[in-house]
Amino acid sequence: MVQLTEVVDEHFQEGQVGPEDDDDFTDTDSEISHDSDYDPVNESLSERLYALRDMVSPQTRGTISSAVSTTTNAVRSVLSFGGKTLWVVSSSALLLGVPWALAWAEEQQVMEMEKEMRMREMGSELLTAGGQQQGGSATAQQVGAAIGQEPAKAAL
Repeated sequence: MVQLTEVVDEHFQEGQVGPEDDDDFTDTDSEISHDSDYDPVNESLSERLYALRDMVSPQTRGTISSAVSTTTNAVRSVLSFGGKTLWVVSSSALLLGVPWALAWAEEQQVMEMEKEMRMREMGSELLTAGGQQQGGSATAQQVGAAIGQEPAKAAL
C-alpha cells in the first residue's frame, strides 16, 4: 500500500516582505464590491456584448468584423443596384408604356365608332327597306351581320 506524505516548501513558510497588515484597511478601488450600485436589469444588450470583447481573441474579432463589413457592403450594393434597376424599369414603362396604352385605347375607341356607324347605316337601311321586305328574319340577319354575330344567334 502506498502512503502519501506532505512535503512543505520552506519558501511558503516564510513571511512576505512588506508592510504589516492593517485591520482597518478597505479597498475602495475594487471592481468587485458588495456595496456597488450595479443592476444587471438596467444593462443594455450592447453594453453586455461590449463587455464580452475581451473573451474573444483579436484574430477572431477581426474575422467577425471583416465578415460583417463584407456582408454589409454586399447588401448595400445589391440594394443600390436594385434601386437603379427599378428606376430604369419604371421610367421606361412611363416613357414607352403610357403612350402605347393611350394609342391602343384610341384605336379601340375608333373601332367602336366605326362599328356604331355601320350599325346606324344598317338601321337606316332597315327603316327605309322595312316596308319593302316582308320577313322579320331577314332584318334580324342584317342586324346580326352588322354586329358581327352569326345569323342563328341574331334570330334568337
